Amino acid sequence: MRALTVSDRDAGTDGLALTDLPHPHAAENDVVVRVHAAGFTRGELAWPATWTDRAGRDRTPSVPGHEVSGVVTDLGYGTTGLTVGQRVFGLTDWARDGTLAEYIAVEARNLAPLPVDVDHTVAAALPVSGLTAWQGLFDHGGLTVGRTVLVHGAAGAVGSIAVQLARTAGARVIGTGRAADRDTVLALGAHAFVDLQADPLDAAGLADVVFDVIGGEVLERSAALVRPGGTLVTIAEPPTVRPSDGRAVFFVVEPDRARLADLVQLVREGRLEVRVGAVRPLAEAAAAFTPDRRVPGRTIIRVAQD
Repeated sequence: MRALTVSDRDAGTDGLALTDLPHPHAAENDVVVRVHAAGFTRGELAWPATWTDRAGRDRTPSVPGHEVSGVVTDLGYGTTGLTVGQRVFGLTDWARDGTLAEYIAVEARNLAPLPVDVDHTVAAALPVSGLTAWQGLFDHGGLTVGRTVLVHGAAGAVGSIAVQLARTAGARVIGTGRAADRDTVLALGAHAFVDLQADPLDAAGLADVVFDVIGGEVLERSAALVRPGGTLVTIAEPPTVRPSDGRAVFFVVEPDRARLADLVQLVREGRLEVRVGAVRPLAEAAAAFTPDRRVPGRTIIRVAQD
């Protein structure tokens, strides 16, 4: 099969190449998926799990990408809950070969059924951003109806979904970003917008939950914006400053089949928009890691057609 691989830690994106790899084998509780569309994170070449397995052993050449949408072609021993020919999507293990390939072996529990009325390119853009937003807001932030959430980077992949989920949950939503993002964030459902380049950060007021995807100075200054008893949640880096009367949480997104099913149902109902900015073939996947211009929305790799 054809796959995008990387073998040299020091080469960066220049080390990405389309190569031939053996067809994957479905181990116990695995399935093999024919990949129709795949998502990736441009910074993942710097992640330790891209280069070693969970025991710390070198696993190059590695296949990047960890979001997948496709069709099950093979079941491993003991696999239940999925069938051959079924459309699925999900989030794959960080320390195993990823999704920028024609086929992938993945734990069945990391996949959810994909309804026939949701396109593979949309489904491939949903797992990381959707699960990160859900887990940050509700599992770690404890956001409930009537409370206020401040979402930094509200026009980005995670932030845009966080705004929509929070609004659907009945929360008051304040988004931040650049001036050019204002209309987009308000259209997604935010009640107010703060321009991080022009407005003072405290113009947002206090929030029960602050959800940060930016880190750095924005994260440090956000601790003072958390109401007593509230939570500062971040995926950018472990916070060095904590709310005086509240919690600070740094987390890494985890696979969750049940939540994937909830998210894709919101997409089907028209209550959640997944922003896909560009769709490129597998042959152009390496170039997609270093775009020559900023594309609003996710870049998704189309591997196979329905």
